[in-house]
Amino acid sequence: MIMFSWDTFIYFSILSLLFWVSGAIAAWGERSKLALTLSIGGLIVFFGYILNLWMLLERPPLRTMGETRLWYSFFLALAGVIIYSRWKYKWILSFSTIMAGVFIMINLLKPEIHDKTLMPALQSPWFAPHVIVYMFAYALLGAATLVAIYSLLKKTVLSTEMPLINNLINSGVAFLTFGMLFGALWAKEAWGHYWSWDPKETWAAITWLGYMVYLHYSLMPRQNRRVAMWMIIVCFVLLQMCWWGINYLPSAQATSVHTYTS
Repeated sequence: MIMFSWDTFIYFSILSLLFWVSGAIAAWGERSKLALTLSIGGLIVFFGYILNLWMLLERPPLRTMGETRLWYSFFLALAGVIIYSRWKYKWILSFSTIMAGVFIMINLLKPEIHDKTLMPALQSPWFAPHVIVYMFAYALLGAATLVAIYSLLKKTVLSTEMPLINNLINSGVAFLTFGMLFGALWAKEAWGHYWSWDPKETWAAITWLGYMVYLHYSLMPRQNRRVAMWMIIVCFVLLQMCWWGINYLPSAQATSVHTYTS
């Protein structure tokens, strides 16, 4: 079986992006079946590379930021396909393609070391589902944030946009919740306890609570839609802090169990 190294990622990414761009163009042209076929083709190519890298490394490619960006690119594109197939929003495939392209470009310009080593704490069977579910949640919540920003920029929040945003956030928070549960099971196996208020865990809890506040606010009969949009943006900032921002906090340096520098 032919195994492709990290150096071949550029070829897979270009081919995937060609499929996704073509699918986005087809969506704007009202050719939904062609749009879905092309977009799914890109997903197959990209996921094929992830599976190949998984076999090459002999472990899930989930350790470094570069590896998680692979999953984020894939799940952004997947989220776009799911949303388009369900609600036929023509712009969503363009958004998912652009965002996936951003993370692909980061990986091309800033490649990270990928080897077969994996710390004992990361060898739990709960580690892979924990990260994968979180990545899909991030993709859905990122799409909701884009809609919120777009609504604020055009200074009009249409009633038709609120159901879309809430559908995205409801789904994203559901996956976020499962991700936290998988993380607790992983922590129990790796460190002997479900929760320790580690900086990463603390910010995960803050992020989850932030989205809970928004979901409860969205149920209020007289909500201010612009306030709701700003709440979504703030929650996504908290999510970024949870994902990578905590790496720059003094409290997370050397003491966090989620720091894997050795």
